[in-house]
This record gives sequence, structure tokens and C-alpha cells, in this order.
Amino acid sequence: MRDEASATPSRVTLTRRTLLAGAGTGVLAACTSGTGPGDSGPSPHGKDATIFDLSFTERHRFRPFHLVAPGFIDEERPRTGTVDAVTRSDATLHAPFAAVEVDVERADGVVVAGLSTVDGDRVLATYRAANRSVTIEVRTGGRTSVVRRATVDLPERFTLGFAVCENQVTVLARTSEWEPLLTERAKVSALVDLRARETLSRYSYTWGARAGTAEIGRVRAGVFGMTGLRDPHLVQHADGRPYIRDGKVYLTWTCAGLGFFQQAHWGVFTLDLADPTRLEQVAQLFSHRDGLLVGDHAGQLVRDGDRWHVATSSWGDFDFDGVHVRHLTTPEDLLSGVHVLETEPTDLPTDVSSWDPGFTRIDGRWFLGFVESPSQDPFDFHPALSSTSADEPWKGLTKVGAADDLHQCEGPILARVEDKWWFLASDGDARHYPVFDLSVRRVGRLDAPYPTNIPHPQLLRLPDGDWLMISFDGTQYAEKTMGYGGHGDVVIMGSRPA
Repeated sequence: MRDEASATPSRVTLTRRTLLAGAGTGVLAACTSGTGPGDSGPSPHGKDATIFDLSFTERHRFRPFHLVAPGFIDEERPRTGTVDAVTRSDATLHAPFAAVEVDVERADGVVVAGLSTVDGDRVLATYRAANRSVTIEVRTGGRTSVVRRATVDLPERFTLGFAVCENQVTVLARTSEWEPLLTERAKVSALVDLRARETLSRYSYTWGARAGTAEIGRVRAGVFGMTGLRDPHLVQHADGRPYIRDGKVYLTWTCAGLGFFQQAHWGVFTLDLADPTRLEQVAQLFSHRDGLLVGDHAGQLVRDGDRWHVATSSWGDFDFDGVHVRHLTTPEDLLSGVHVLETEPTDLPTDVSSWDPGFTRIDGRWFLGFVESPSQDPFDFHPALSSTSADEPWKGLTKVGAADDLHQCEGPILARVEDKWWFLASDGDARHYPVFDLSVRRVGRLDAPYPTNIPHPQLLRLPDGDWLMISFDGTQYAEKTMGYGGHGDVVIMGSRPA
């Protein structure tokens, strides 16, 4: 049977399927090849596959944003009233990702919000109405330092916000929406390292007034939420089926923080299959490694029998000098509450940096996709795939292939469409989603809009046969004040097979 590519132009029928399946086939020779499980042999074009019948359009776009994460409030006072002193909570901090919100109704003295210890050490946001100033104040070893100060113009009634993400402290104000007023990491971390468990254990939420009085309404304190979400990955069973309870599918997301990659952390969310705009956080995931509490993120949770396999990326202490994949297997229920993960490095078949792990057992063999990155300054990265016949996805991994001709391509996803498995990714240079088979041969691209940044192509089939692509974009939060890292909007796309 003659291939379409050899037909005369008058006899070629151009369809979306053939166009998308043909995209990128010229780079096949650049990728390691072989035969994947369930394949009868090489399929260089794959143009008969159902995945190329899918044509996605944007259906929903929204921005999750919470200073104190709903469902993770450790302290709440409906109305405090007139105060002339500082209150310290008894609540324990799980990780250096915490926030305090104080409704200010009147301030004659200095309003404070933040963290403090029994013996007087503190990391605080302060607001003094008399001279219209806000500060970040750190006291340790008997000495008080004001590490940042700004002049502000705030109404009499507003909400004062304090947030710490890793060691970066931010002061915010809300009248209608949260606005960052000032932020500082280097000078804070030079005085106190809140990532150290023994140090953090001394601190708790603090609010009130000093040097005068203040009228305070509601106070809320708890685990920091997010300025946006990125890096979606389905929570799934080992065979690739999405993990669903009560009509809700579970996903992990990176919770964008107030700062760069170190200020982000990981969370578990449910998405209502009947209404994809209903996204609810149900778990907070942090990591303890190398003696520090950090916000490692960008990975996957997989249910295998009565245990959870966890893989994540070491972004929590990123300093432009290497990233690696880490893992953990645990019987602990990670789908609710706050968890601190004790992970260990994953022995991947690569000698360069790695991130974005995702894994599935296919025909009795684990496949683990990840990103390879020979450089992070400047960034250079591409998708790679490994596999093992061992019982656990971390043991005896060998490399299947890598698309090392690509240089801004990440977010690899193992996805099953009908009866065939694919290895998907997101190419920021070409601004589309390349489709590979399980030999890492490029066979086409997804027909889907490409938002800003490098949106990940997480596919999900709904019970009615419709498909969603759950992704994000690069919309920043207050980049002028906060810099890069506070992205993005959640983007939900939909499609039906043609």
C-alpha cells in the first residue's frame, strides 16, 4: 500500500489528522527508537490514531489565588475588637509556607502580622498609619532589624497580609484584591533560616497592635495558598486510570508562591467532573531533605495497591546549579491534610539535571518520563523516557529515548487515548505539543491552543466520551514587585473525537 507522502498532489486528501500526524516526522532520526509495548511494530506516522481526531478549544480560564489556603486555616477569629497587645497562636507550623490576614478597621498604633516565638524572636509585617509606612521586621538574638520599608497610601479599613514562602517574606494589602507592598528574601534569610525544622518549630502565627491601639476585625492564619497554579498531573492508579472519588478527579499542581521557584510548593486538588471550574485543594505537600523543609514540586502521585508512589522535582532549593528527581513510597493517605515527605534521589538513566517525573505501568512494565536538562543557565531542556520491569518504578531504569533535538520542551505526560499509549510534551520554541510513541519517535502534535509559558498537555477523558486538556498559562502575579514565578491561570480545553 502506497504511503500518502508518495501520492501525487491531486490525490492527497489533507485532513486535520494527516496534517497533525505529519508534523515533526522529519526529526524522527534524532530520537532513540525501538518498539514500545502493545505495538506490532514501528508506526512512523500514526495518522490513523484517535489522538489525532481530537481538536481542543479553550473552555474555561480562571485564577486560583489565596493567601491563607481554604481548608488549611490553623487559627481564625471572627472579630477581635480593640487591641493594644500582640497575640501569639499555639498552632504549629508545618513548613515555612504560612500566611496571616488581619482586617484593620482603625489603627492608632502599629498593627503587626507574622510569626513569633515565646522568647521574643519574630518575623513580622508592620503597618503604622501615622506615617503611612509598612515594614518587614526581623528580631533574633535580642536584636531587631527592619530589613525593608515602604511608604504606602492605604484607606482606614483594609486587610493587612503577611506571607512567608520559604524564606521570602511579603507584606500585602487588600481593599478589593491583594496587592504586594514589599518583599524580601536575602536579608531575612541572612538573619533566620525558617527552613530548619528546629528553628521553625519555635515560631507560630502572631497578630495585634503595639505602641498604641487598633480596631481589628477578622483574623485568619494558616498554610499559604497560591498566587496561581501550574504543572498539572493526574493522580492515577498504576495502570494509568485517573483516581476518582465521588465524581471528582484528583490532580497535583504546583502552587505558585510569592517569589521564584523556591517559593512555590506542591498541592493535591480535586476537579469536579460535572463542573471543571470547581477546583478545590485537599492536601498540602512539602519535603524534608538535606536538613531543610522545602517546597519541592512538579511530579506525580500513583496508587499501587495499598501504597502511594510519589515522584517530585527538587525545585525547593533551586539556585541555577542543578535539579533532580526524588521519590518516596508510602502507605500514608496523601489526598488530604498537610504532609512533609521524606524523599530520596531517583537513579534516572541520565547524567544531567532532571525534573517533571510522571510514571505508569503499561503491559507489566513501568514507564517513567522526565525532563533532561544539560543547562539551567541558560535553560536548555527536553523530554526523555525510561522504563523498568521491576516491581517499583525507581529500580533498574533504562533509557528508552530522548528528544534531545528540542531545547525548551517539558511537561511530559504519559496518556492513553483509546487503546494506544502516547508520550506527550510541550515545546515552548515551536509553541505546540509534540506527540511521541513509547519509543520516543515523534509522530505528530496535538491540535490544541498554546497559551503563554510552556503549558503542560494533561489529557483527561470524561465519562461522556468528551476529552479535557487541563493546563495553565504564564500570567504573572504583580511581576513588577514580585518578579518572575507567580504564574499562572488555569486553562481548561475541551474536545470530542471527530
